[in-house]
Amino acid sequence: MSAILDRSHRSRRRARNGRARTAVPAVLTAVALAVTVQSVPAAGAAGPAALVTATPVVLVEDGDTARVTVTVETADGGALTAPVAVRWRTGSGTATADADYAAGAGTVEFAPGSPSGTERTIAIRTRESASGETAETVPVRLESRDADVGAGATVVVRAHGLPYLDRRLPVRKRVADLLGRMTLAEKVGQMTQAERANVAGDPDAVTELGLGSILSGGGSTPADNTPEGWADTIDGFQERALATRLQIPLIYGVDSVHGHGNLAGATILPHNIGLGATRDPLLVARAERMVATETRATGIPWTFAPCVCVARDDRWGRTYESFGEHPALASVLGAAAVAGFQGSRLDSNRSVLATAKHFVADGDTAFGTGEGDYTIDQGITQQSRAHVARTDLPPYTAALAVGVGSVMPSFSSVDWTDDGLGNPLKMHAHGELITGWLKEDHGFDGFVISDYQGIHQIPPLADDSPTTNQIVTSVNAGVDMFMEPIQFERFHTRLVAAVQDGAVSQERIDDAVARILTAKFELGLFEEPFADRTHADTIGSPEHRAIARKAVAASQVLLKNSGRALPLDDRDSIYVAGRNADDLGNQSGGWTGTWQGFSGEVTEGTTILEGIEAVADDVTYSVDASAPTDGADVGVVVVGETPYAEGFGDVGGPEWAWDPADGGVPREEKSMALQPGDVDVIEKVCAEIDTCVVLVVSGRPQVVTQQLGQIDALVASWLPGTEGAGVADVLFGERRFTGRLPVSWPRSADDPVVNVGDRGYDPLFPFGWGLSTGGRWSAVDRHRLELQDEALDPARGVAPAAARQIASQEVTRLEAEVTP
Repeated sequence: MSAILDRSHRSRRRARNGRARTAVPAVLTAVALAVTVQSVPAAGAAGPAALVTATPVVLVEDGDTARVTVTVETADGGALTAPVAVRWRTGSGTATADADYAAGAGTVEFAPGSPSGTERTIAIRTRESASGETAETVPVRLESRDADVGAGATVVVRAHGLPYLDRRLPVRKRVADLLGRMTLAEKVGQMTQAERANVAGDPDAVTELGLGSILSGGGSTPADNTPEGWADTIDGFQERALATRLQIPLIYGVDSVHGHGNLAGATILPHNIGLGATRDPLLVARAERMVATETRATGIPWTFAPCVCVARDDRWGRTYESFGEHPALASVLGAAAVAGFQGSRLDSNRSVLATAKHFVADGDTAFGTGEGDYTIDQGITQQSRAHVARTDLPPYTAALAVGVGSVMPSFSSVDWTDDGLGNPLKMHAHGELITGWLKEDHGFDGFVISDYQGIHQIPPLADDSPTTNQIVTSVNAGVDMFMEPIQFERFHTRLVAAVQDGAVSQERIDDAVARILTAKFELGLFEEPFADRTHADTIGSPEHRAIARKAVAASQVLLKNSGRALPLDDRDSIYVAGRNADDLGNQSGGWTGTWQGFSGEVTEGTTILEGIEAVADDVTYSVDASAPTDGADVGVVVVGETPYAEGFGDVGGPEWAWDPADGGVPREEKSMALQPGDVDVIEKVCAEIDTCVVLVVSGRPQVVTQQLGQIDALVASWLPGTEGAGVADVLFGERRFTGRLPVSWPRSADDPVVNVGDRGYDPLFPFGWGLSTGGRWSAVDRHRLELQDEALDPARGVAPAAARQIASQEVTRLEAEVTP
């Protein structure tokens, strides 16, 4: 264990101001996949009420014997005090009795004294067929006079002997064979994605609709929020998908935007804005490879990441999801992230399908055009086609070059100035860009997944979205799969009808489904549909946290360092203050634990304060600087923002985030200016202690112009995630400051829109600014930064060849160095 984490021998003094750590609040939880009924005493039964259940789905190879597990449980967990007899019989399914299986009936018995949870097995023998067949089902019915009975079981004789199941065939041939066997309803099922929480209570919907995908939104977790709990839950859904006749597996998706943020104990990286400050494509690729490994180990083969937007207005609440304001930076690092997620083989247990989002220009919307009470998010991009091609599209070109598997349209609209303003078109309806630019002009052969109920914003708006018009418009624009978390059944019904009515062509449906099936074959889901838990023990491991810690250190940008205030001396008496010094939630930001994130102990990790305490012997902590500063050599003030995500993070946007973690309390007003309490702490500490260091923990620049004169050293720490020790590494000189600003740092909150290359460009700190200090440094590091400076020089134009060359070189190195 490293010195940063081993604090047992350190002496320290801390003023907590009475503040106690907060417990992690409850988040959305899963409903058990087994369908049961409420247990009540059965007529004539003695002793504890008993409930009998069976394995919901039992998969069996053609010709083998299926073994159905029947379980008895008591209401109080005690042993049975009376016998329980359960009668069973095979029912009528799609398999033919005697020809496909041996029909049967019988009784299983549980004797008095049997412990709750006792199991019995029913054997159902199948008969081997002479030719290939689709999957067939055999229901097993249960009844009992001695106990309540839950749902029976469904034995599924696996599909076999069909070309699409032959892994030796090229993927395109497998897709063509499978597509030719599908009904319209089955095809539309593949285009439908539902949310976990809305399927868990009725898992039969997976089978009945033939759903192609399920997602977990922010904060949507199984009741058992552990790697095993996730894998078990997803496997349960997968069993339901495999109970369909063609046995097309689900593809499960989640927003692993800076780590598997929904999973307790996962390794959380700096958000993209911090990774942008590293300017290190190989580090980004390695970090996302780690995230892919942790995500895939829980049974999830698909992430809705990376966000490759170019953030042009820092008032946007999703600025931290961007790698920066320059398209070349977003191009290089976006391509590296895709390479890290996907690796060289999607069927590896360390790979996940990546999603380039949000297509396109979501970071280039005009302030004041936001959707609803958002001020900028989901707003309107009011630019020319040439501007969008020069500024917003290059990251997608780079992502396509490294084979990104899926693309997600933005909630926002585009209003071409070429055509005269006043005709905004929602991106989910934008055929010119989705079908035209993306698929036809640039040959994208992956699939397009809508954002969360994204098509519901296509006008005219309605109370019963998704309307037929919204569905038809978006499908014909080129969207292939639809994230319909709640109204998935309505979507399915209306799209089937639209095709039957001729509003959507069969060819368009076949194109969409072929793209989705191709991804599933390439991910190896037909061969291995269930969770590969091989690497579950690496989740949150020291090795993975070391990768994140290195990323944190590389993301720190030293903006000012008067009198060589940094690096700190571990022998100094250090006074730490500020609300973001000892708060994992604040330093992790949104998309951690819940959608909007929350302050406090959101997950496991090391706070910035804990990183400092692990190095220095004499540390005092006072959150509001109310403790005496006498005797302190250095003051370290950690200020900045509290968590937020899309929409609710907009400057001037809504304070109510409607997040379960909030407990009905509004969040603080979002601003580019520091909160008054942060200013007070800076002024007090910097006035009373000779050397004053300020760290800004935030998802975007915070205006510090008025305080800059009091500050000796200023650091942009961004949202570092769970490994706060990485911040201490650069503060104490264990690592050298190498971070560069990925966005320009404004002088005033009244004039926040400042981007490199703008006329009259005059920020407080320019794009690419970053001082350094002593520490480990190599010729390789220096050459890398020199090459990146050349690629990102605004005078050389947007996304020049040098940037693309870096991306290509780093992806090649990634494959050689970190791909198993």
